[in-house]
Amino acid sequence: MNAYKLILKSPEETMEAAEQLGELLQPRDLITLEGDLGAGKTTFTKGLAKGLHIKRVVKSPTFTIIREYQGRLPLYHMDVYRLEDSQEDLGFDEYFEGEGVTVVEWAHIIEDFLPSERLDITIRRLNDDERELTLEPKGERFKRLCEEYRYESTGN
Repeated sequence: MNAYKLILKSPEETMEAAEQLGELLQPRDLITLEGDLGAGKTTFTKGLAKGLHIKRVVKSPTFTIIREYQGRLPLYHMDVYRLEDSQEDLGFDEYFEGEGVTVVEWAHIIEDFLPSERLDITIRRLNDDERELTLEPKGERFKRLCEEYRYESTGN
């Protein structure tokens, strides 16, 4: 499947792009986020949360593994980095098959538990502010989503 690339020039633009994507998300959508430490995975998730009309402050779930937020749809935000040496299933299916949107940071660590249909996003740091996002849809739902999603900067 085709990959879609975006160059985002600031953290604000990263949040804006994610917010626009968040407005298109539906129940059971799964987004995986990969990228080095500090690449902007949590910043991106904050933007998604805004697009899901979540009012609470989104924080990295690094030490709790999963945080849940309520908005237009529930958001299940997972950071599985600390599970790298574990093969433990923490009930991921309950989230993936639930009524919300799931975002998984460091998803490669739990690859065996991930549904085959999802949107894989890699965030690559170009410099202090700029990021390159690569969106790779897996399955027809996410291919259509990427075709519908055309990020347009509002100049904020």
